[in-house]
Amino acid sequence: MSDYITFALPKGRIMRDTMEMLAKIGVTCPEFNEESRKLVFENSVDKYRFIAVRATDVPTYVEYGCADVGVVGKDTLLEQGKDLYEPLDLKFGYCRLVVAEPAELRKGDDPANWSNIRVATKYPHITERYFAAKGVQVELIKLYGSIELAPLVGLAERIVDLVSTGVTLRENGMVEVETIAEITTRLIVNRASLKTKHRRVLGIIEGLERVVGNETRISV
Repeated sequence: MSDYITFALPKGRIMRDTMEMLAKIGVTCPEFNEESRKLVFENSVDKYRFIAVRATDVPTYVEYGCADVGVVGKDTLLEQGKDLYEPLDLKFGYCRLVVAEPAELRKGDDPANWSNIRVATKYPHITERYFAAKGVQVELIKLYGSIELAPLVGLAERIVDLVSTGVTLRENGMVEVETIAEITTRLIVNRASLKTKHRRVLGIIEGLERVVGNETRISV
């Protein structure tokens, strides 16, 4: 399979949106069916291979060379810090990584006075770096499920989590306090693949650059 270009894509909406974007530059897979439980799809004619993985695993597959190219949210890249080439912001999947707390607590709270706080999050590395830069000591509680539950049951008063519309926060009596980062979906490339499959990988990057540029101009 050394002559194939392999893509690692997160299951679900990002995979669907990515496949639609790739189709605009001629990278297709007739075998792909988002309803299928298959994990590997191939276009044997054009030598493309697509593997469906968890979003958090995409950088690992690309870093170790099991995939040449991957698509994943910037939040995952910031959290994991893998040794990857990140050539392009694909401009979709926009959300924000924020600090939030219960609305009642927010009424008398001043983040400038924080010195020692407990925070629940799926992003311990990002959270630790963020508060360390502010000189705030933080006790981190790593969770994998609904982070908004932590303040409701007294596990932690504050959380760091992704927010899109903010509806989930509001429905659970929480408000945003600070924005850590704005998040979009990124194209990532294995560093070795960029050299050994330079022509094909560069063609994909440049093609997607044109698609993103065209769609950005249309939306403006």
